[in-house]
Amino acid sequence: MGSRFGASQPVYRDASTAPWEGATGRGDRREDADPLDTIRKQTIDQVLSELGSSRGGIASEEAGSRQQTAGKNLIESAKKRSPLLAFLSNFTHLMAVLLWVAGSIAFLAGMPELGVAVWLVNIINGVFSFWQEHRASQATEALKKMLPAYATVIRDGQEQKILAEDLVPGDVMLLAEGDKISADARVIQSSDLQVNQSTLNGESTPSRKTADAVLEEGLSAAEIPNLVFAGTSVSEGNGRAVVFRIGMATEFGKIASLTQNMEAAESPLTRELNRLTKQVTVFAMCMGIAFFLLSMLVVKEPFASSFIFALGMVVAFIPEGLLPTVTLSLAMAVQRMSTRNALVKKLDSVEALGSTSVICTDKTGTLTQNEMTVNHLWTATREYEISGVGYEPQGTIEAEGRSWRAVDDADLELLLEGGLLCGNARLAAPETEGGRWEVYGDPTEACLIVSAAKGGIDRAELEKRMPRIKELPFESRRKRMTTVHALEHPVDGARRLAFVKGAPNEVVRLATKVRRNGKTVELDDTTRERIMAANDTYAADGLRVLAVAYRPLDGIDADADIPASLSDYDPDTIERNLTFVGLEVMMDPPRPEVAAAVAECRRAGIRIVMITGDYGLTAASIARRLKIVEGDDVSVISGFELAHMDDEELKRRLAGQVVFARMAPEQKLRVVTALQEMGEIVAVTGDGVNDAPALKKADIGVAMGVTGTDVAKEAADMILTDDNFASIVAAIEEGRAVYSNIRKFLLYILNSNAPEAVPSAVYLLSGGAVPLPLTTMQILTIDLGTDMLPALGLGTEPPEDAIMDQPPRDPHERLLNRHVLVKAFLWYGLMASIAAMAGYLMVNLLNGWVPGMPLFGVGDDTDPVYIQATTMTLAGIVFAQIGQVMNCRTERTSVLKIGLFSNRRILVGIVFEVALIVFLTMFPPLQAVFHTAPLGWQDYAFLCCIPPVVFVIEEARKAWLRRRARR
Repeated sequence: MGSRFGASQPVYRDASTAPWEGATGRGDRREDADPLDTIRKQTIDQVLSELGSSRGGIASEEAGSRQQTAGKNLIESAKKRSPLLAFLSNFTHLMAVLLWVAGSIAFLAGMPELGVAVWLVNIINGVFSFWQEHRASQATEALKKMLPAYATVIRDGQEQKILAEDLVPGDVMLLAEGDKISADARVIQSSDLQVNQSTLNGESTPSRKTADAVLEEGLSAAEIPNLVFAGTSVSEGNGRAVVFRIGMATEFGKIASLTQNMEAAESPLTRELNRLTKQVTVFAMCMGIAFFLLSMLVVKEPFASSFIFALGMVVAFIPEGLLPTVTLSLAMAVQRMSTRNALVKKLDSVEALGSTSVICTDKTGTLTQNEMTVNHLWTATREYEISGVGYEPQGTIEAEGRSWRAVDDADLELLLEGGLLCGNARLAAPETEGGRWEVYGDPTEACLIVSAAKGGIDRAELEKRMPRIKELPFESRRKRMTTVHALEHPVDGARRLAFVKGAPNEVVRLATKVRRNGKTVELDDTTRERIMAANDTYAADGLRVLAVAYRPLDGIDADADIPASLSDYDPDTIERNLTFVGLEVMMDPPRPEVAAAVAECRRAGIRIVMITGDYGLTAASIARRLKIVEGDDVSVISGFELAHMDDEELKRRLAGQVVFARMAPEQKLRVVTALQEMGEIVAVTGDGVNDAPALKKADIGVAMGVTGTDVAKEAADMILTDDNFASIVAAIEEGRAVYSNIRKFLLYILNSNAPEAVPSAVYLLSGGAVPLPLTTMQILTIDLGTDMLPALGLGTEPPEDAIMDQPPRDPHERLLNRHVLVKAFLWYGLMASIAAMAGYLMVNLLNGWVPGMPLFGVGDDTDPVYIQATTMTLAGIVFAQIGQVMNCRTERTSVLKIGLFSNRRILVGIVFEVALIVFLTMFPPLQAVFHTAPLGWQDYAFLCCIPPVVFVIEEARKAWLRRRARR
């Protein structure tokens, strides 16, 4: 007989190969049978037989033998990249390689100062990037921490505490409240056993577990009620379970494997900067070749000097300041986003947010508050609404235009008392002001405590009046639980009462009477239909409904067949002939700010796809309530349906309105992958361990900072410190502004390339008659000195007014496109070139040059007038850039509208570049290095005219564009 729990193997007792081999992830899994599907359908004796175990566990000697074959119960670590390699990667990407080459060329061209400067830029940028982004991946380590260090098992017929890593298939684990579960196991004994499975399904509501065989089809792993899984925890009750999978073969291990093996997606900005680097490289090389040929053919320079000159021009056309400018601008955006409750771990994730076209979001805790709240009560007399949200007992009960307390209506009082007493949850008030109320036990039961408190019921006083003397725990088969109480004051003549709470259809089926206006009357078919109609209406809205009933167990109205002894009470004898009291209706309410955030996403052309572990009806109801989906054309896809759906059908469904429910971790990952294959830029939100693979796969993973697990935070690119979906929208707005600002300072940096190139072109085309008006070191002064701070100022421009009214950026749109190039070189660059060459000629004219005479510096590059003229060329470009940095702040809007002096960083940058020019021209040691000389008052008068002229010309062009757009 072959084992069906992970591999096709003989049973342990019949052969030397164990049935549990393969239950560690090492055997070959049968493709035709799901091991979970098999083990859940078998009886306890069949399971124990298959695993070669018994209710008394296995022998210690046998456990040791199995461990030699199966290995330790451990989450294995993937091989990590060394910190050294992580550090070096900051110096080996495409732009960094280009700068290393540029520095080497500078050395070959006989310009060691330039070479050192370029290399220093690369080194400083690399170190800064490493310091900013270095986060050793701790996802696997965080997963390990979630597994307990010890487990309690039965070996050799005795209870033993062993290391969790020593568990083997066949071990019988003892499970008690508060225990963390160490392996995948089949429940063989359950006493109100409830397990928190949020690591698998992201839902905080505990799942009740049973030892019975489960034959129901279409269940996901987390939905199977007779299985418990590694990494989950016991929230209530106790039980026993036999281990059938350990280590990496567990559901928890699969999540670890997915997280380890998932390659983080390359950000859109990284891809675009790589493309930009290639474009810049080709452009610089082409310009170098052109200048080499002009030097050889027009100026008739020797080959060696022409080659060195061309190398210098290649270096000049590489925007050395672009990389540190991008890095520092992203870092500043990270700082700004931290003030908006978003902590960014990777710099380029900022821009990825701005490119986002789809947000895949969890429901519980992200869109909703993760605090079950009773919002309606229903009795045969009236329907009530309850205000207040969450576990804080603040709110009122309203009906018929007035507020109600429990004492105002006997039926309402009994409904609230029954809901409170028939449960085991506890609430703890926050220890600090503004803190969260803590729930111990089932959140569903916790919200019944809150609803009773809103009705004015004091729990301690009630439990004193109605102490519990017996409990019949909840069972998934019965779908209800019962508590028996001794009463201080009789109800229906009884001083012993059983409260029953459970699924409405089950409770109503067992009821024969109903409370109405404080009296007990027969439950007729009309009232029964009213109750079920109310239940169906609530359920259709995605609300969870619990029914409360009671039964007198003594007194004149008690049935004669009730056992005399408490020990003889059981569901068959107690849970019948019930008196129906009412319904308590609850939901996990949406966060109040989410609806506005969803509306803003819609306006910005961003789709939202809900992927949750909750039930489809509830998920669809929340999605409609928040207007994530609208109308009737909505697909609700369960995990079971997705498992039987091919990729093409999935993509077809994803093209429309869709909600995913009861999703397993690998299925969430599959949805994200499909969206990326459709060309979408995908952001994924999540807080649980189950979200880690999808968070890592997404273009931008967003973890919750308050409720999120360490695993989710480590796998994500960004953490929301307030767990607020609305903060994502604010971050997207910031991300869009970052891309816009990167293009602005790219335009600003590139527009200085034209006036840097024109002087060299004039020199070459004049055949040397015009001495070189701008030296290579002066070009470097502009690229790495005067341009840097104003460019950084552009990186801090706030989002323009309509930025969230535009659709997401087309992934195929280039950062450096034709519009940017034309504007940089043929418009802004042309104005700066004219200003710079005018300054050069002005110095010559002021020193006695007239047309027809040789210009100063011909054949003598030490001529003081020539040096002053090159200084003027440099200063002319810098002062033109003062006007251009203002022009770059907007695309069409007048800068005067947003405030000429509103960006202080730009103003600081302008002051810095003017001060730098003055310093370079006045400080003798630097004059020799940068080929500069002091300027006179006439020179500065001319320079001060350049910025306003450049600014006014561009403002006129923008005004013309705005008028044309209005026509």
